[in-house]
Amino acid sequence: MGMSTSVETSTDLRERRGSSYDIIKHLIAERTEMLALFCRVAGVTNFENDSSRSSQALLQKFCQILVDYIASGHFGLYERIVNGQERRSNVAKLAEELYPRIAETTQIAVDFNDKYDCEDYCDLSDSLEPDLSFLGEQMATRIELEDQLIQAVMRPKS
Repeated sequence: MGMSTSVETSTDLRERRGSSYDIIKHLIAERTEMLALFCRVAGVTNFENDSSRSSQALLQKFCQILVDYIASGHFGLYERIVNGQERRSNVAKLAEELYPRIAETTQIAVDFNDKYDCEDYCDLSDSLEPDLSFLGEQMATRIELEDQLIQAVMRPKS
């Protein structure tokens, strides 16, 4: 009996891998939606003179998907690795190395959301364009780091 509890079956491994794949698939779907909305928001050149509320609504929608994307990475992929559900030490070590920089990008996204996710009307001062540009750079960095982690998780055990 003692022996069988420590032996991992191929079914256990498949289930763990399957759930990692699902988390990654969800993360990439959120990321894709965030990037598409980012491009749309960045394409609106003058929020202040837009008398329709469509630009405000677009910015709010972007903020919501940005937070969803950040959360799916943080509470999906990283938490799974940090909580020891990823048993490969090389993956856990990589996650540990990348996490401080990923956490920085999380904070930048949260700050952006806090500033621009307002119900009906935001003061869309001259700061939106540089803030959006900075956010874009940070999200590009985050995506590179996530991709390193995703590749490590998806790599078959050698």
